Amino acid sequence: MVKLTVLAGLSAVGTFIAQSLGGWDTAMIALLVIMGIDYVTGVMIAAVWKKSAKSDSGAVDSRAGFKGLCRKIAILLFVLIAVQLDSVMNTDGVARTAVILFFIGNEGISVIENMGIMGVPLPSAITKAFEQLRRDKDE
Repeated sequence: MVKLTVLAGLSAVGTFIAQSLGGWDTAMIALLVIMGIDYVTGVMIAAVWKKSAKSDSGAVDSRAGFKGLCRKIAILLFVLIAVQLDSVMNTDGVARTAVILFFIGNEGISVIENMGIMGVPLPSAITKAFEQLRRDKDE
């Protein structure tokens, strides 16, 4: 019984967060996936390659990891702001979509940088797509 209550509570919280961020659509899923990949690859760089620019030693640093998580939360708060702007301006998700696409591009560039540090070859089409997304939405 307790397990079901906890699951119901988590479901309610998750639904509230998703609705607050404008819904659970493809753009939001893509943003969260790329944010997760960026975080994981950043931890891998620090743990395995010890080449993290986020810590003095280049190795894993809990403070740097916490800052990274705070940065991801700040991105989601910015999406929340864009949802509110859309609501006030009655723009049907235009600001939210622009913000999400900008951060997909930004986080994607970070993933590409992380993969480069790891020595993973990347197709130029992927690199160009992230750069284009970031550039288009920045304008």
